[in-house]
This record gives sequence, C-alpha cells and structure tokens, in this order.
Amino acid sequence: MGPRSVAARRVAPRSPERLDRDRQAAPQVFERLRGMIVSLELPPGSPLSRAALAGQFGISSTPIRDALMRLEEEGLVDVFPQYATVVSRVDVRLAQQAHFLRQAVELEIVRALAGRHDATFVADLNQAIVRQQKLAKAGEFEKFMAADNDFHAQLYTAADKQDIWTLVRSRSGHIDRLRRLHLPSPGKAQDIVRHHRLIVRAIDAGDPDEAQKHLRTHLSGTLSELTRIRALYPEYLSG
Repeated sequence: MGPRSVAARRVAPRSPERLDRDRQAAPQVFERLRGMIVSLELPPGSPLSRAALAGQFGISSTPIRDALMRLEEEGLVDVFPQYATVVSRVDVRLAQQAHFLRQAVELEIVRALAGRHDATFVADLNQAIVRQQKLAKAGEFEKFMAADNDFHAQLYTAADKQDIWTLVRSRSGHIDRLRRLHLPSPGKAQDIVRHHRLIVRAIDAGDPDEAQKHLRTHLSGTLSELTRIRALYPEYLSG
C-alpha cells in the first residue's frame, strides 16, 4: 500500500472554524438537553445516542460528548461504556442534599435582603410574581418552572451571590425533576405563587424572621409530598 493510499484513509483534521463551532455548541447542547431532562421531556430511562443527537442538532459528536459528560457530572445521565447512555432516575438522596444546600443558602439571602429596603428590587420581584400567576393559570408548567427559578436567581443576584446560584443550580437537577412531577398537583402552582408573595412582603417589610419562615415552607413543599410522588411515579425514582 503506497503513501497516497495511507494518506487517503486518514481522517482529515478539523478546521479552526469547526473547532470554534464545536466549542460554542457544547454549552448550548448541554442547556438544551438539561432542560429536556428536568422538564421530563426526556424522562428517566430515555436512551441518548450520541450519533442520533449529533444528527438532531446538526453538529459533530464532540460537543455532544462534552454535553453528556457535564450531564453525567450532575448525575442526570448514566453512562454505560460501550453500551448506552440513558437519562438517570431521580435520586432522592441527591434531591434531599440539594434541598439542604439551597435552604441553607437562601435562608441567609432573604435575611440579608430583608435588612435593607430596595423598592425597585421589590417591584421587580412583584412583576415576576405577576408573570408566574399568569403561567400558573394557563397551566404552562415548563414556563412556570423557568419563571420560578428566575425568581430565586433574582434573590441571589440582589445579594451579589450569582456564583453560588450557579453552584446550587448545578446540584438541583434531581430536586427540580421532583418539583416537575409535583407541579401538576391541584393547587401546587398557586401555592408557589402565594409563598413567593409572602416572602417578598416580608422582605419589603424588613422582617427577616417572616421571610425565612415563608421561604422554609416554600422550599420544603415537594419533599413533604415525597411518599405520594413515589407512589405515583415509582419507575422514575431511586433511593
């Protein structure tokens, strides 16, 4: 076999433009797949074929691999080498740990925010609640969950703790999936809106104890219904 034949069999190196496109695509693919998993559009047990995803997104397999690695780090997919990658079941233990982390951080955040009066910030939160109310009434649960997370992200931003929000979010995939399973329950979305209103009212009144009380009730709502959620979706949960 001559040199030309050997060269013909070599895989051509990716161009700088292709490498740059892959680097830009990986975070977008990760966010899209993460959103599909958390919203249960991809329920536990769903297979994730790298080749099929590459075709779906119109990109090479490299950013798909990178996105799946990040999802594995968050515990949202299980990778079985040389066999398959599947969406993981909801790990109740990890959900409980995420709840513990989030509660510990946010209790301190609302206490700090209640210690200062910022009318503009309170107005922004109330606007966010109005949008949540509309989404709750319309039964648009995916958009409602996004708006719920945006509300909490606003708290972190106001307290100058954006990096901690990034950390909390990266640990919240399992608790967020439990919340998505719980959200269609009658009155659940309205309860969330009501709790948000009470938290904001306490912050506006400069009452840190009330703000913490309502936040604690708010964050504990889903785990308090764990037995019922497990009974309804036994195939989705583990631990």
